[in-house]
Amino acid sequence: MKKIIFPALLIGILIHSLQMLNAQGASGYKVTKTFHIASSGGWDYISADPNSNKLYVSHGTQVNILDKKTGDSLGFIPNTTGVHGIAFAQPFGKGYTSNGRLNNVTVFDLKTAAVLGQVATGENPDAIMYNAYLKKIITCNGRSQSLSVIDPATGSVVATIPVGGKPETAVSDDQGKVFVNIEDKNEIAEVDITTNAVIARWPLAPGDGPTGLAMDTKTHRLFAGCQKMLIVMSSDDGKIIANVAIGNGCDGVGFDSKRKLVFASCGEGVVSVVQEVSANEFTNIENVPTKRGARTIAVDEKTHAVFMPAADYQPQAAGAQGRPQMIPGTFQIVVVEK
Repeated sequence: MKKIIFPALLIGILIHSLQMLNAQGASGYKVTKTFHIASSGGWDYISADPNSNKLYVSHGTQVNILDKKTGDSLGFIPNTTGVHGIAFAQPFGKGYTSNGRLNNVTVFDLKTAAVLGQVATGENPDAIMYNAYLKKIITCNGRSQSLSVIDPATGSVVATIPVGGKPETAVSDDQGKVFVNIEDKNEIAEVDITTNAVIARWPLAPGDGPTGLAMDTKTHRLFAGCQKMLIVMSSDDGKIIANVAIGNGCDGVGFDSKRKLVFASCGEGVVSVVQEVSANEFTNIENVPTKRGARTIAVDEKTHAVFMPAADYQPQAAGAQGRPQMIPGTFQIVVVEK
């Protein structure tokens, strides 16, 4: 016997389906959890260890270690004054924090979080990464406008590479090249990490003030977070492939290589989700509401969760300039999932 659906019932089903779609948003991503960290202090980058359940959060003079799923505290790494970022040298079982005010990195054991030592770098080490191709740690030194290359095997700096501007973030193509956002020059510098030299400089116009940077190594595409815009660039020749409108105040970009999604965390209180449809086509499918001040980001490619640090702020008078004051004890990690 065939079922008959009356028009009124059909309309009701369609309305309900549209309401459900609008509730979850076009991307399907939404804030699912908030991890609270009561201690005081500012923050910068956040890193998810791909080989463990640990989330590393830069926070003032230390790095907090949280359980990715529950937000429970798993420990901390002390004496990292002005800490910016965290990187993992997995083959060596070591982690590294870039300590901006100390002009060094802290080396710690990935299993125990025990501090193993410190290594002097250039001035104001900011973003930090592990280069798997050469098995080296690289810091972006903002004040000295250089990269420091550290050998985890010896614990020493083996090269210092001038980049001719303020390096904000660096990524690797896993084939001997590193690409660096030069914030004050509005360009990306291509660095040959085997010769320790800048070999090309590519302008990011119409992008301005590049901060976060991510890469799809398979399609050779760089994703640079600029003011209200994500610039997609070819890592082969510096050609601008696309510019995609995103939220305001971007300071971090992450990439989920399995889902082909680029995430731009924007301080206005959204994370822009950009779909890589193909190597030459990119679409912002949604600006997912997060929290004001959530500007940096970590994407866990195993669970596909997205983590962003944020806080609550004091009210500001109309027309007030500058950043609002953080309310003490409100530091938190916003978790966005599908």
